[in-house]
Amino acid sequence: MSSDFSQGKVWRRIVSQAVPLTLAQLVQLLYNIVDRIYIGHLPGADSTALTGIGLTFPLIMLVTAFTFLYGTGGTPLFSIARGAGDTARASRILGCVFSLLSVTSLLLMALCFAFKRPLLYLFGASDASYVYANAYLRIYLLGTPFTMLATGLNGFINAQGFPRMGMLTTVLGAGINLVLDPLFIFVFHMGVSGAALATIISQAISCIWVLRFLTGGRVLLPLRRQDMRIELPLTREIVALGASGFIMQATNCLVQIVCTASLHTYGGDLYVGVMTVINSVRSVLDMPVGGLNNGAQPVLSYNYGARQFDRVRQGIRFTAMIGIVYTLLMWLFVLLFPELLIAVFSDDAQLLAAAPHALRVYFFGFFFMAFQYAGQTAFQSLGFARHAIFFSLLRKAIIVVPLTLLLPRLGFGVDGVFLAEPISNAIGGLACFITMMLTVYRQLERQIRP
Repeated sequence: MSSDFSQGKVWRRIVSQAVPLTLAQLVQLLYNIVDRIYIGHLPGADSTALTGIGLTFPLIMLVTAFTFLYGTGGTPLFSIARGAGDTARASRILGCVFSLLSVTSLLLMALCFAFKRPLLYLFGASDASYVYANAYLRIYLLGTPFTMLATGLNGFINAQGFPRMGMLTTVLGAGINLVLDPLFIFVFHMGVSGAALATIISQAISCIWVLRFLTGGRVLLPLRRQDMRIELPLTREIVALGASGFIMQATNCLVQIVCTASLHTYGGDLYVGVMTVINSVRSVLDMPVGGLNNGAQPVLSYNYGARQFDRVRQGIRFTAMIGIVYTLLMWLFVLLFPELLIAVFSDDAQLLAAAPHALRVYFFGFFFMAFQYAGQTAFQSLGFARHAIFFSLLRKAIIVVPLTLLLPRLGFGVDGVFLAEPISNAIGGLACFITMMLTVYRQLERQIRP
């Protein structure tokens, strides 16, 4: 049975989950990436429009952080409960996550609308770039409930053995986004507002798809009205385990704020635009290794709940090995062809001249990210919440943010901002992976039954 992850070869179960999830994540990226590509080529807008979109990233990441808090916290608990045969608990977890996402999305939307102007200027907006940032954000925020529900609940489709259906969630929305983007931006001359409108329409359709599938008859454990309660004991468990995913995204938000402010100080709007392009490239190159680890998560959690500890160890080894090979290849690609990657997002002459060097610096030692992914996935999948939280904080809050503020002042200028990332990848990634191997991995070996 496709939903029983304790059967068949572990690597095949991970790949069968990871491939559609990776394709789904690729399509999900199209929501924002396609916007940036079109906006980067707006006639007469130079790099300022792209800079304006970059200024919205911290708020978008804040929404993503709360989505991860409940989604990545609830999904492993759901899979562990299902592996242990406790379907009643699994159903309550699903209902609780739905309610948490719904309430939080409305609160976040209201707060972001209330404070978006002062926040955008805090993030480093100039009067010129604020015009574009505001035009995009005031429409994009209306889709907050759709975004959080579609993304936060899609993991529960994958966790029940329907990764292809989870992939279709985003394929459908992104296909519509691809059609609507050029229509709204260029045909109706709506510019960045058109890009935002196309995105929220697409997100709404994805959300409807997820809810219809989870309330239908095909899933093993459907979303039921009687389970849609915010239970405090369950919420504490969900938040405790999802805190690492939340911290990863929240600290990404903090890093973006600090990076944007530093780049605006040392390089002006041009380098804020460069960072927007780098973030776009990073999102694309991160996606396959992220999809691999997301595919491994329900398999690891299910087998852990079923006490199949040797299969858990096999899954950890496979995920780490594939991740390291892939990120090594991507690092080489960035070193050889940075101009090719940048030209996808902008044809502005100044940006094309400044970005290749920054891209090479930022991606130096990119393969260390695979160690971070493998360690974090193991901790989160098996319920080691404290470890997952600590290493989420270590890489971003404890290493990247101080370095981003310090290195430019030590004479590195804008290069100092881009250097902070590879340094944190090496220190944080190795620390996370080595700790996981010395603790969780060894514990699993001791628990294997003879």
